[in-house]
Formats: sequence, structure tokens, C-alpha cells
Amino acid sequence: MELTIQGVDVTLSGRRVLNDVSATLRPGRVTAILGPNGAGKSTLIKAAAALIAPTQGVIRLGDRSVTALDPRERARTIGYLPQDASVHWNVAAAEIVALGRAPHRNPFAGPSQHDRDAVTTAMAATETTHLAGRPVNQLSGGERARVLLARVLAGEPDWLLADEPLASLDPAHQLDILDRLQQVARGGAGVAIVLHDLLHAGRVADDVLLLKNGRVLASGEAGVVLTPENLRAAFEIEVSVERDGQGRLLCVPIGRSA
Repeated sequence: MELTIQGVDVTLSGRRVLNDVSATLRPGRVTAILGPNGAGKSTLIKAAAALIAPTQGVIRLGDRSVTALDPRERARTIGYLPQDASVHWNVAAAEIVALGRAPHRNPFAGPSQHDRDAVTTAMAATETTHLAGRPVNQLSGGERARVLLARVLAGEPDWLLADEPLASLDPAHQLDILDRLQQVARGGAGVAIVLHDLLHAGRVADDVLLLKNGRVLASGEAGVVLTPENLRAAFEIEVSVERDGQGRLLCVPIGRSA
């Protein structure tokens, strides 16, 4: 199902954060949401997860508004990974990951074999299997971030929405997570991620939604959106855009624009 954003405005504390934002995000692809600080990236992804209601416009999953979905159905369909996510229960990491299966179970039913397999697969994919028995308050920030991503993956959502999922990870795990998100998309799910690093965006994105001052500056396939001209307009910097030997975009900032 496509995730369609149509004419969305969001006003927070009297300030218009998003202004007439429209875009279509496609399943089976990774969409990078880019823009300078204050562009409205996090607000947009929260609205897509139905955590913020638009003051105008609508966000649809297929032909249904995300805000109209039953909460359990929405939790099964949309997996959301917030920026700087916290954990309020000091339980073992495997128990945190297993919470991703809660929307799929009856309230008083125990985990099925599929539930257990999904948890095992998610922890393997995020390299957190060895952390399974560790209490979450004994984990580093990067370890905790990977456990929380595993919780979202365990839910096997149709759409995975992540707000800066690489922020607390070391470079090796950043690349691992980017590869994993691509695998999720190749499996047919939609993936939308807020990123700041242009190199990462060029590496992972099939499509790009570029925001500035709460408006869409450009939207479409990565090769069309990630141009020196668009990136100059968004970030006020000069960017070299080339392709590597595998055809991936290399977006390298080289200095402030004049």
C-alpha cells in the first residue's frame, strides 16, 4: 500500500511546521526524508505514524486515513522508531523486542512459534542476539538503539518509519542498519527514514523527499532529487554528486555556497 501525504499542514504551539506537504511514498522502496534543521522532517514522520494530527490535509495508507485506523491495526501496519527512544521498563532486551509482536496476539495469548521466530530473526538482523538476556539499563546507547530497531522489525510492519535511526550508532553498525532497511524494503515493505548524512542518503535511498521551511522542495527518485542544485537550495552548501562503481550516489559536501 502506498503512503500518500496530501496537502498536509501541521501547526504546533502556534507555529506552522508543515505547509501544504504532498508526496507519495511507495512500498518496496526506501524513502529518505532530508532537509536542514527545522525543516519539519520529524513532524512529518510523526504525522505519518498518526502521532500528530494534521491541522489540514490527510495522510492515507492505501485508501484509508492513518488516523482512522484501529490502534491495533495501525500498530500492526506501521512500525515507528522515534528519535532518542527511551525504555521505561528495565527488563531483558529480548522482552523489549518481543513487545513488537504484541499487536499480533490476542491480549491474553502467549507467543506463537511465529512470534518467537520473528523475535529471533529481528535480533539476528540487528546483531543483538548476544544482548538477549541483558537488562536494557546495562546497554550502551548504540546497543539500546539496535534493540529498539529489532522491536520494530519483529512486528513485521507494512511500513517502517524511523526518525534518525543511525544517530547513536558507530559507523559499522550504521552501515549494517542501512543494509537491513534496504532488505526490509526489498521484501516488499515501505521504509521511510529521516536522515541528516547525505552520504547515507545516497547509499540507501530509492526515493527522496526533500524539505525546507516546512515545504516540499523536491520529491521523487533519488537520482532526480539529489542534485547539486537541489542540495544547494536546501542546505546552502555545495555538494559533489557522483556515482560509485555500484551505481550508488555519492553526495559529498564540499563547502558553503557563496
